[in-house]
Amino acid sequence: MMNSAARPPAMSDVAALAGVSHQTVSRVLNDHPSVRPETRERVAEAILQLGYRRNSAARTLVTRRSGTLGVVTPATALYGPTSTLVGLEEAARVVGWFVSVATIRQFDGDSMHTALEHFLGQGVDGIAIIAPTTEVAQAIAAIASPVPVVLISSASDVPPVPHLHAVGVDQRHGARLATQHLLDQGFADVVHVAGPQDWFDAQDRLAGWREVMGPGAPEHVEAGWDAADGYELGLRMAREGLPSAIFAANDQLALGLLHAFWERGVRVPDDVAVVGFDDEVGAAHYTPPLTTVRQDFGALGRLAVDSLQAAFDGKDVARQQIPAELVVRASSVRPA
Repeated sequence: MMNSAARPPAMSDVAALAGVSHQTVSRVLNDHPSVRPETRERVAEAILQLGYRRNSAARTLVTRRSGTLGVVTPATALYGPTSTLVGLEEAARVVGWFVSVATIRQFDGDSMHTALEHFLGQGVDGIAIIAPTTEVAQAIAAIASPVPVVLISSASDVPPVPHLHAVGVDQRHGARLATQHLLDQGFADVVHVAGPQDWFDAQDRLAGWREVMGPGAPEHVEAGWDAADGYELGLRMAREGLPSAIFAANDQLALGLLHAFWERGVRVPDDVAVVGFDDEVGAAHYTPPLTTVRQDFGALGRLAVDSLQAAFDGKDVARQQIPAELVVRASSVRPA
């Protein structure tokens, strides 16, 4: 038996203990299908007994891949960007990638260049950029990356940057679903409470609402993303006059509206129907339960990883979007 104090266990030690070749251990570690189950089990037991860990530096020399994905994300706790990051990390882990994250508060060409140089210094295989705002998209135009980059955004115009691919959720589709649902319920006066218009998601949700409402659409109301914005707006609506229905640009705005309406004795959906967007954790337990549009962030993460893997194989990947899903609950269903 090797002296564990002298050096960490090597692959050859695993092979000797399991009674197999070095190549067989390598096949097990790489999940090769040609290894028999009983052999795989012996190797796994030897790895566990010895406490063997793969040498990532050696693996990089052999494969010319670091197994690391760099992620640039804005410094925000908002549901969409944070959920996108979680979905991306989970998808990367499934295919064996580690994730290194750079959080940026002020997006500009210098910040993007610094983040890019940081990741290239780490030897990342690819870079994912969570780009919810126009500011981020403008900064991306200043980068030049020798590795594939995937832009996770609903932006319709992708900057013409080499090695850049784009994926996102179809925000317009989700907004159309929400608006059409309210019209189908018999609510003719559907007002949209829009998010900040420097956010691509807010722009697309506003556009989707307009597409369904047509030329006779009422004036939309622009707000922030927070529940406090919805609350103040709800108090004002309760005082000045209510539409028959409201499509809010996110669930936090809808939560604020519901809070204000409850305080003022406005019945939802009897007096006004409310629909949100995101299907945040807890949306089903608002009072009343909130109809909303669900984004599958797990699927978005997998789509981003798939796009990068296709780029590694030299494929030209077109912009890809996944659909949103309407989740109907009590806040928008007209009483019988």
